[in-house]
Amino acid sequence: MNRNEWITQAARLQSADQPFALVTVLSAQAPTSGKAGDKAVVTPDGQIHGWIGGGCAQPAVIKTVRRALLDGQPRKIRISPSDESAERDLGDVLEFGMACHSGGTLELFIDPVMPSAMLTVVGDSPVARALVGLAPRVGLRVAVVAQGAQAADFPDADTVLDSDEASQVSARLSSPFVVVATQGRRDLQGLKAALALQPQGLWFVASARKAEVLMQSLVTSGDDPQAVARIVAPAGAIIGAQTPEEIALSVLTSVVAARRGREPMASTAQAALTAPMASSASSEAPSSVAAASSCCGGSKKAAVAPAATASDAVAVPALTAEPKAALTPVAASAKSSCCGG
Repeated sequence: MNRNEWITQAARLQSADQPFALVTVLSAQAPTSGKAGDKAVVTPDGQIHGWIGGGCAQPAVIKTVRRALLDGQPRKIRISPSDESAERDLGDVLEFGMACHSGGTLELFIDPVMPSAMLTVVGDSPVARALVGLAPRVGLRVAVVAQGAQAADFPDADTVLDSDEASQVSARLSSPFVVVATQGRRDLQGLKAALALQPQGLWFVASARKAEVLMQSLVTSGDDPQAVARIVAPAGAIIGAQTPEEIALSVLTSVVAARRGREPMASTAQAALTAPMASSASSEAPSSVAAASSCCGGSKKAAVAPAATASDAVAVPALTAEPKAALTPVAASAKSSCCGG
């Protein structure tokens, strides 16, 4: 038995992006074959590489490793002689009874090592390129999806797909987080490719007005309304971003929050889509914006957004220092008083 086998196995599993736990013996009271400082790599299927003691301790270790790999949280456990194999949560340590005749007590620390999460960036815009460059610096692997994309153009990406066809993307990628940063080039195709991945979080770099139009188009073309309603747009935290790099940073802030268990914030486009979708889709064209009530008791028709097409080449407005400008579906023109001109 090579007690240092865990070093080789940890390197192998990490390079293959496979989850495992590093288990370390913190203390040992004789009689026990495990000694303080002994280590082992334990995989989800219960394989143990290294040495942490004999077979009596292994069932409790494997059980706890599987839990740790589910939630990513480390744990300290104590395995001590007992007539019952009961499990007790003592706050700072999880205690297991061990009915083996050998006796002895072990305390172990179980540290889960999770694979890097994948961020898929759809598009070949300046914001997309900035995202691809920034994401690996916060521990994310990156896949790029863009029609005609070349691997040489994205040196920081792990994977580059040169097609945004939804069927091809879903067949070749699995990704919990997706950002669509097409910015006017094949927006609809990019959103369909993103939805095909069924991600945990999906962000769209666009104004709320444009996002609403395209999200209505997705529903009209047969995409699942609930999945479409989960698209977060405008993407990113409001930090006064103006340059592509700043916008990428604001979007990445939201991705990191979701990765750490924070729910993506609901967006203006989502709110506009969920409530009036069923009633307005049949009576209004997808590109129209809902009528707004005036303070005089009548209704005032809002401006109509231009129809979105697959070849839409209109540049998406950057998130500006004024949050209202980024979030308001229709840009304000001259400010008039109520009922007064």
